[in-house]
Amino acid sequence: MDQRGRRGSPRPATGGLMSEQSEHLQALLAELGSGSDERAQQALEHLAEQGESVLPWLLRQLQSKQPDDRWWATAALSLIDHPRAREALRRSLKDPDPSVRQCAAFGLRRLPSEQAVPELLEALADSDRLLARLAADALAALGDAGLSPLTEALRNPNPAVRIEAARALASMNDPAAIPPLFAALDDASPLVVHWAEQGLERLGVGMTFFDPSKG
Repeated sequence: MDQRGRRGSPRPATGGLMSEQSEHLQALLAELGSGSDERAQQALEHLAEQGESVLPWLLRQLQSKQPDDRWWATAALSLIDHPRAREALRRSLKDPDPSVRQCAAFGLRRLPSEQAVPELLEALADSDRLLARLAADALAALGDAGLSPLTEALRNPNPAVRIEAARALASMNDPAAIPPLFAALDDASPLVVHWAEQGLERLGVGMTFFDPSKG
């Protein structure tokens, strides 16, 4: 997710970490609120290197009343490959701030979670179309586990939902997506049909090959 325009300095945690670790963590937090995209990105990467040890602080930050605090914590969690991070990202899909929800969906594309499927399907139907697109991408990132929910979404009465589902299925380049994509060719939405055709073409379905030996 684009980090430009994020403001505010996350508040340092109190207790639970040793003094030296706390000082290092506070320095990283200051970089997150520096206003520099490059420095903030470096700080995020260093936080991710802390791994599981920094999870308690990040989880506390998700309880902050400041959306910026929650956004940075969500962005950091998306870089930590751990079940607790995935669970936190799943919960952040319900955050009251739209930018935090978008960040969580983006994170779940990087850290796919089958447990987040119900929330991702709900986000797929959200009026925030960026969130919906990111949720569809996160479902596609699940691979085989994402096929069923995306196929289900192709039957949604809302054409916007079907469009994102078809786009996500087309992006998977998985032969198992052929049946739902083929069925989507009869959809009333031209965009659904477009993505179905794109996906099938990528999979070589319906393409005609010229054999020069028979010319």
